[in-house]
Amino acid sequence: MFINKKPYFYKNQSFLMKNNLETCKNCEQQFEDGFKFCPHCGQQAKDELTVKVLFYNTISNYFSFDARFFKSFIPLLFKPGYLASKFIEGKRLLYLHPAQLYLFISVVFFFLFSFIARQSVEDFDTALQKGFESDNVVKSIDPKLIDSVALTELSKTLKDSTIIKSLNKNNLKALDSIITNATIERDSVNTFEFDYDKTKVDSLIKINAPEAEKLRAMGMEDDAGFFKRRFYSKMLKFQEHSGKGILQAFYDNIPISLFVLLPIFALILKILFFRRGAFAHHLVFSFYFYSFLFTVFSIILLANLIWKIPDFISILIALSTFFYLFLAIKNFYKQGYFISFFKTCLVSFIYLTFVVPIAVIMMAVGSFLFY
Repeated sequence: MFINKKPYFYKNQSFLMKNNLETCKNCEQQFEDGFKFCPHCGQQAKDELTVKVLFYNTISNYFSFDARFFKSFIPLLFKPGYLASKFIEGKRLLYLHPAQLYLFISVVFFFLFSFIARQSVEDFDTALQKGFESDNVVKSIDPKLIDSVALTELSKTLKDSTIIKSLNKNNLKALDSIITNATIERDSVNTFEFDYDKTKVDSLIKINAPEAEKLRAMGMEDDAGFFKRRFYSKMLKFQEHSGKGILQAFYDNIPISLFVLLPIFALILKILFFRRGAFAHHLVFSFYFYSFLFTVFSIILLANLIWKIPDFISILIALSTFFYLFLAIKNFYKQGYFISFFKTCLVSFIYLTFVVPIAVIMMAVGSFLFY
């Protein structure tokens, strides 16, 4: 009896174990019932989709808005270079990943920046619209006619004045020469024209002429290359919309440009501290420093949205980022105060004098070409 019951006992135990297994909806692996999370992929075992779960997963997955953020935020503000040092040492789960921190804070910054940018874009577009309208008014007046009348009146006034009557013949000839030269200079200045007839292009725009005809009126050849054709098409769009949206296109390029500038900043650090680790180490430092910059500028933007703070306070807060960089370099690279301060000045000079202006020019060109 005992021998016959043993297989029956194990068979029932195996049957009970099969009934107590759960299948993960994510990786489709089985695990024992009662587990809160799948031991294979980590997804919650009974993850019922609710509005709360939906938004929590979105924030936690894309921004890692959890305890690590708060553990990282205070050291980021008040301990320059601390987070980068700890990340390099290997403590990479206790604090938020540098790229994730940069992503989250930059999203917050550009969200706040959009409120101020919207107003500046509207003001800029309005100013451009008025500029285009005034330009049309000026073009409707013949400047040669104005100059001719002015010179005629000037000559008449001078000849009738008692001062002219007292001049000798040589002085009168000199005065007449001055008036003649002024007329010649007037004609030479007023012969300057734009590359194309704006009035003609405006007329073609009003009658909805084909784009090829408008481009031809602007002076573009039929066999123009890609870059030249794109340039003329953007010039045409700029005139059609009276420049509206060009500043917004510039603002749209800022996030991408800053992300490109970040590794350049890390490269400068690598050159100045070439014996202080691999390029990835300097990149980690740059991510955390840029996160600090975005945090400071976000605070300034938020304060200005709530209550307009004086400009000198904003300037002082912005200048404080230099001293933060100095302390961060001192703490991260473990060098003396003098050499750290010297290299901080050198990094700032190179970055602000050469890298940033070139980046701004490229942003302006790119904004126009992709306008």
